[in-house]
Amino acid sequence: MTAKILVADDEANIIKLLRLYLREAGYEVVAAHDGREALERFRTEAPDLVVLDLMMPHMNGFDVCTEIRKDSDVPVIILTARSDDVDKIVGLEMGADDYITKPFNPREVVARVKANLRRRDWDKSAGADEGEPQAVTIEDLTLDPSSRDVVVAGERVRLRQREFDLLEAFMRHPNVAMDRERLLSMVWGEDFFGDARTIDVHVAWLRDKLKAARPKIETVWGVGYKLVPQPAAS
Repeated sequence: MTAKILVADDEANIIKLLRLYLREAGYEVVAAHDGREALERFRTEAPDLVVLDLMMPHMNGFDVCTEIRKDSDVPVIILTARSDDVDKIVGLEMGADDYITKPFNPREVVARVKANLRRRDWDKSAGADEGEPQAVTIEDLTLDPSSRDVVVAGERVRLRQREFDLLEAFMRHPNVAMDRERLLSMVWGEDFFGDARTIDVHVAWLRDKLKAARPKIETVWGVGYKLVPQPAAS
């Protein structure tokens, strides 16, 4: 089945260029020219991936991404015209999966689209060949890959797709210090193009959502992070 890509940008020439290259790569393309239209088309067209400009009229890309993330884990690639890190980090904090800085090579956009869709397909088919992986429990924290549930002391905690996958990586390797590159490879895939600081953003989200859990994600300075069990006091 042909994947459907939503391209949202207020520059008509960018939409025209990306439509051309994405169609040549075999994708169906739908377009939006401002943030409000982007959100409407997302809800009516149900795209498989969104390429989202940040600076658009009526509703900026940050807000569109936030609204998308309330209901969906569809991959989002943000486009930013700024060369510094501000928009990139904020976009990731809003839930984007990847980012591209303008001006860009349209072939790079196609490559990023393919990589993110491939990762999505891996997520969907995980365990199909070898059976579903078993749930894992550390102290009062339980993660169940088959239901995608995370429970802290009997209370379910809602995690987005990448947050869940990152937590699973930590929980299957407790007390093991893992650097950002290893975590990116485990969670986003070896062909992920994005910044290693994506890990920092997602770790911050996990720490906030799991602050009631006894296992804690600790920073290992100069390396990365590790999940450390904290047994209850006797």
